[in-house]
Amino acid sequence: MTHRRASPAAASLYTPNGQRKYLTPGERARFVAAAANWPPTIETLCLTLVWTGCRISEALDLTRADLDAEDGIVAVRCLKKRRPGIVREVPVPSAFLDSLLRVHQPGKPQERLWGIARNTGWRYVKDVMQDAGIVGVAASPKGLRHGFGVHALRSGVPLNLLQRWLGHADIATTAIYANAVGAEEREIAARMW
Repeated sequence: MTHRRASPAAASLYTPNGQRKYLTPGERARFVAAAANWPPTIETLCLTLVWTGCRISEALDLTRADLDAEDGIVAVRCLKKRRPGIVREVPVPSAFLDSLLRVHQPGKPQERLWGIARNTGWRYVKDVMQDAGIVGVAASPKGLRHGFGVHALRSGVPLNLLQRWLGHADIATTAIYANAVGAEEREIAARMW
């Protein structure tokens, strides 16, 4: 049996039965607050997903050498592309990067920051989601990635820049984040009422 990838046109921020796949701003804030109650290594994993929009496998592949405090970026190696060596640089808040560097003390530059398996990292994220009271399809690492995309566009990040940060080959894939209803759209709609 061969598996076919969904085309970018088929990508959506909602399941076929209409469930939202991304975290709202309020849910993201609750997730960040809940993560602060966990051990620092788990908190930094959670915040890495929030602030970079990377896939959980990409986060777990990060090393200290991927953290650039001087330029305020995290260099994420794309693990989904068919060829190795594709890296995207994502700017992150300096307080987060400082925390990441502090928690993950100097060791071997190429040593992974967390050293845990993907299913363990997934479980940690799901546990923090539960603590934050977030349920449903969006309560996952993928929900954080989608939440990053929606938040970036709502914050005025250009689509082509978001495409680069998320590592999408096709801008049509990135364009799905523009489909989420934002505050500006609600304000315009409110004028009709």
